[in-house]
Amino acid sequence: MRNLLPLLLLLLLLCPLTAPAQAPLEKTVTFMLHTPGLPDTAQVYITGNAPEIGDWNPAKIKMERTGADTWKKEILLREPVHLEYKYTLGSWEQEAADSTGSPLSNFTVKLESSLQVKNQVRHWRNGGNTVVKGGVTGTLAHHKSIGSGKTIPARNLVVWLPPNYEQDKKKRYPVLYMHDGQNLFDPKTSSFGVDWRIDETADSLIRAGAMAPIIIVGINNTEHRMQEYVPGEKGAAYVNYIINTVKPFIDSTYRTRPGARYTATGGSSAGGTMAFMLGWEHPEVFSKVISMSPAFKIQQIDYVDDVLAYKGKKKPLYFYIDNGGIELEEKLQPGIDEMLQALRQKGYREGKDYTWLKEQEAKHFESAWGKRMPQALKLLFPAK
Repeated sequence: MRNLLPLLLLLLLLCPLTAPAQAPLEKTVTFMLHTPGLPDTAQVYITGNAPEIGDWNPAKIKMERTGADTWKKEILLREPVHLEYKYTLGSWEQEAADSTGSPLSNFTVKLESSLQVKNQVRHWRNGGNTVVKGGVTGTLAHHKSIGSGKTIPARNLVVWLPPNYEQDKKKRYPVLYMHDGQNLFDPKTSSFGVDWRIDETADSLIRAGAMAPIIIVGINNTEHRMQEYVPGEKGAAYVNYIINTVKPFIDSTYRTRPGARYTATGGSSAGGTMAFMLGWEHPEVFSKVISMSPAFKIQQIDYVDDVLAYKGKKKPLYFYIDNGGIELEEKLQPGIDEMLQALRQKGYREGKDYTWLKEQEAKHFESAWGKRMPQALKLLFPAK
């Protein structure tokens, strides 16, 4: 045994013991809200861009009342994250507002270590303040509960018709399928009280002869939005729903030009990811894609590898991709850079097969995407 000791010491030096991998340390963020004047029966909720705070469900994560005018919610997170969040009284019709009744912008916090965050809200929509009024330019048609609901929930569709659609009964139109349909046309239905104003934008561009007349289909989201708009089982079910339920319904109900050459899809954030997925996986259906502030590669999401793994012929697709440069947009930038590089590796050329635009001072919000929509529409649907 004594003769084995030098050999054992040598083995220990050559093969040092490695410490077991440590689980990520949980970080605690405590939200403290001061909001004077609410009745004793009021319930306050927090919601935002992480599952721990509801994934933008306005009535999922309750806060605890700690005093006459104070509320508290503590959450645990395993990874550093840039949180965007809002407060509501249980619905988007009763969200935190300014003195005019307009919804407050998203609160933000960069979580790298445990911390306490203090916010103040003095006004609420529908709480004795001015309610944001809806406003729609042009003709909207509403279709309720489209789909069987067997694999994913059925949902409402909102269809915007171009000027003169009813007057010229023989004309057929290209179609743009957009995700997060509630947020496109009317601030009254928008999740955040601010819409994209895509109806005003398209109407003015068409009337000015700056783009071709098109039909725009808004596909409403559900509480499963974050799972349905990214790769995974529910994402695949949503793709199937668009291809086999939504598009056939629209083509049979409206005077469309159903070929891929005349069909586009678009969205923002996770909706921008889904738009890219639809085009990439079904170029026989879509030939054009609008991906605004897309989540291509962040946290558990990674669609860059799917593009890199493709070995077939170059797909007949045109991509409009853009993003801002503030807060969450910074977190999305590395994934966007990698996707642009992946497209170049697959033979796509900037200016011919794709356009990328960065607006450095833009945030991750509906008004920013709406502001960039004119350029996207003009590129995808140029006037003759």
